[in-house]
Amino acid sequence: MKKKLIVLFAILLLNACAQSTALIGPAITVGTTGNVLQAGYSYGSNIAIKHTTGKTPEEHLSSYVSGKRKEKQIRGYLETHIEIMRTKIYLKSHIEKTRNKLSLKENG
Repeated sequence: MKKKLIVLFAILLLNACAQSTALIGPAITVGTTGNVLQAGYSYGSNIAIKHTTGKTPEEHLSSYVSGKRKEKQIRGYLETHIEIMRTKIYLKSHIEKTRNKLSLKENG
């Protein structure tokens, strides 16, 4: 119970420490592979990307996924709209053909 309270307090206290969480990925890399050089490159590239673009790699990924999601929604809307327009065109041509047949019967 005491450990849970300490962990909860630590989470609440360190909630906004986003910069320190950038070290978690490289720390995991070192812990699993033991390759300190790879972890250093990973951390360095993350910092370089953040400095150059103003966004972290995770933010780039998030914006990319969100863009793809919007693109998919728009594509679905357009496909639905195109299908509706095709149906309207078909019905209009069918109505015209039926009117022509009816007018031929009345005249003939």
